[in-house]
Amino acid sequence: MPEIKLLSESDLRSIVQLDSAAVDCIEDAFRTLAGGKVVMPPILSLAIADFNGEVDVKTAYVPGLDSFAIKMSPGFFDNPKLGLPSTSGLMTVFSSRTGVLQALLLDNGYLTDVRTAAAGAVAARHLSREDASRACILGTGMQAELQLKALMLVRPITTAVIWGRDGEKARAFAKRLNAELHIDVVAADEAEAAVTTSDIVVTTTPSSSPLVKADWLRPGQHVTAMGSDQDHKNELDPACITRASLYVPDRLSQTRHLGELRSAIAAGLVEDTAIFPELGEIVAGTARGRTSKDDITLCDLTGTGVQDTAIATFTTARARETGLGTTFNS
Repeated sequence: MPEIKLLSESDLRSIVQLDSAAVDCIEDAFRTLAGGKVVMPPILSLAIADFNGEVDVKTAYVPGLDSFAIKMSPGFFDNPKLGLPSTSGLMTVFSSRTGVLQALLLDNGYLTDVRTAAAGAVAARHLSREDASRACILGTGMQAELQLKALMLVRPITTAVIWGRDGEKARAFAKRLNAELHIDVVAADEAEAAVTTSDIVVTTTPSSSPLVKADWLRPGQHVTAMGSDQDHKNELDPACITRASLYVPDRLSQTRHLGELRSAIAAGLVEDTAIFPELGEIVAGTARGRTSKDDITLCDLTGTGVQDTAIATFTTARARETGLGTTFNS
């Protein structure tokens, strides 16, 4: 009988961290996606509006990898009121050759958090100015923290400004990160002030109405929007896309329906047939990224199945090396 590896969240946290290896893993995934041979179906999304929840199912087959993952990712955004995290979930890993189940990764959303933050680092590495040192993070949740930490892996970040709807929470969040990261982290009372004074802006919220206005953007800035992964979400003024010198989706077919691009199309600012270079193409060098220090670049991250297969394969390889996890026969 085939053996199945079961890994708990604590197992996974001990072998996978948000570090340079994780960023390189996700960068490689985007590069492979640009090659055109990855099989990645559209996201299966289930809305549970009665409880402000949603469940996304993502997957991809990546030629050359021995396995593929199917990831189930619930997001219930009222959970913090109940003392629970907003996100949870698990990944299942199957053999690419036989389809046999190989592993269950009971990560409660941890691996999704890592791969999402790593994608933000990839976007910043390829689109922001190399000397970008001032970060702005909109949001105060787990992804806000991880996106800042991810930026610090690829850019010389020395100061960060945090904005959140709950000012008291934002101030507490900034104080904690200031002590932990040993950089200057402060909270801003107004989003405009936070955005206009920063080199890199990352939006990390489930907002359904724009938080960033187009006329706030300044020459030389890079913006990564990673919260709009459903067709009702929108963190950026749709005009931000036309204000940007370069708009980059993680997957164009997705951002037309789920990302910030969807809102720009709905507003009549962008044609629904418009073509933009994907992040993987820029990583692979088949499309041009930033061409000037004054460019405004904007990356629209909706989350892709290739990231999930990549991080799951990376994780199971680490598990084999360390011997962690519980093995049982099906």
